[in-house]
Amino acid sequence: MNLIGDGVHNFIDGAVIAGSFLSGDSLGIATTLAVIFHEIPQEIGDFGVLLYSGLSRKKALFFNFASALTSVFGAVLILLIGSGFLSLSKSIIPFTAGGFIYIAGSDLIPELHKETRPSRSAVQMLGLILGVAIMLSLGE
Repeated sequence: MNLIGDGVHNFIDGAVIAGSFLSGDSLGIATTLAVIFHEIPQEIGDFGVLLYSGLSRKKALFFNFASALTSVFGAVLILLIGSGFLSLSKSIIPFTAGGFIYIAGSDLIPELHKETRPSRSAVQMLGLILGVAIMLSLGE
């Protein structure tokens, strides 16, 4: 189930990246960075799940990489059909932005509230500010 879910997730990520590049290079770069920063910890977690399920490191790495390749198929599909339908890329972007906002609001921000040490809270706030600053700099 982990591999199937991750494959679908990566397929959508690839489609989103390709759709954002159809809308513009700066949006494509911003989306790519956002996807990369969210994929790295997620793929490490998936690798751990595969190891815990009994796969060897080599097999877990292979299957994790294979599920990551579905992002290429998602990107190719959008680039093939999306270039003929500009409205397709304009629909993908708001859908993706809403997904990221939902994830942040429902999963990430509540986790931040669990931290009570001021020093850790300051680091978290700095991370949020840095993320917003990066996205703003790419948009100009």
